[in-house]
Amino acid sequence: MNEFQLKYGCNPNQKPARIYMANGKDLPIEVLNGRPGYINFLDAFNSWQLVKELKEATGMASATSFKHVSPTSAAVGKKLSDKLKKACFVDDIEGLDDSPIACAYARARGTDRMSSFGDWIALSDKCDVTTANIIVREVSDGIIAPDYDEKALEILKTKKKGAYNIVKIDPNYVPEEIERKQVYGITFEQGRNNYKVEKSLLTNIVTANKDLPDDKAIDMMISLITLKYTQSNSVCFAEDGQAIGVGAGQQSRIHCTRLAASKADLWHLRQSDRVLSLQFADGIGRPDMNNIIDLYLSDVDSQDVLGDDVWQQFFKVRPKPFTRAEKDEYLSKITGVTVGSDAFFPFSDNIDKAAKSGVTYVVEPGGSIRDDLVIEAANKHNMVMAFTGMRLFHH
Repeated sequence: MNEFQLKYGCNPNQKPARIYMANGKDLPIEVLNGRPGYINFLDAFNSWQLVKELKEATGMASATSFKHVSPTSAAVGKKLSDKLKKACFVDDIEGLDDSPIACAYARARGTDRMSSFGDWIALSDKCDVTTANIIVREVSDGIIAPDYDEKALEILKTKKKGAYNIVKIDPNYVPEEIERKQVYGITFEQGRNNYKVEKSLLTNIVTANKDLPDDKAIDMMISLITLKYTQSNSVCFAEDGQAIGVGAGQQSRIHCTRLAASKADLWHLRQSDRVLSLQFADGIGRPDMNNIIDLYLSDVDSQDVLGDDVWQQFFKVRPKPFTRAEKDEYLSKITGVTVGSDAFFPFSDNIDKAAKSGVTYVVEPGGSIRDDLVIEAANKHNMVMAFTGMRLFHH
């Protein structure tokens, strides 16, 4: 099949629409179910590149949750702690510990559940039954993977009344070296970004502290590969084998950092005993749980925002307030987080902000006229900072 006709483009008025191979070869995909749209395929092909490269870099099963051509998170298949399972709403999934690809997706989906609502999924490995059992109960638009277990495919086909988008991609497909796109009728052409993110990139450590453990090097690679497929400007926080906060598409670097830091803070707070001990009323679904948890952790006093009748609707027991001071104290104990940037940090304020969210490891291209001030700030916080020398803009 050389082309696939689409219902419409980005919006319903943009017709006709299709994806096709300009070189006359067959498309490297097979649509197993549903009818993916223009944006679906943009997410599918960007997300597939991410997980394919992440597995090549780490040797671990990888997954990502994508929305509007940027990842909400990406992760490798490390087992989840009991607390993380509960925070990600997968503590009831049977066989999770035995499925690296399911662990990877559970992490990716559970990081920023609000942004992942209605996501596109990419898996580096065959989709198994355990992974399908996580996906089937979440609101999602579709999935791309190199293969599917027969039973997993049957489970996924039940989503959206049988219309769930399922795409199989040839894992051996290699795109042409030159890529093109049109804007306003004008064709842009460039060489593909085949820059390989690997551990050897992390040897130029510019701070006084040069202690980079292997697991933190993996977090750096996760951050960089996530950024490679995130709309720029972008900053990514990572920890324990997953991206925990992505600040995408901001015009200023500090706004990227603030956005990513706020998501990383929320990810940590969701694993606090205060949140994990919340007693929701029977019948409350995961989306509602997630929204209420976000409100409970917001800077607004949720006890004042919601009346007694609302608390009684969602909880068996009205939760004790989680004050700003208590949240700050909890977050002050977080360390070992990694932050990556797709371009250099131009000012030290990014480093100071990252430090407040537990960042100990930093990876960025370097090359700013203020690199010395950024390094000085990293040294002040006893961080390990590696310069890669390569920008990773994605547009």
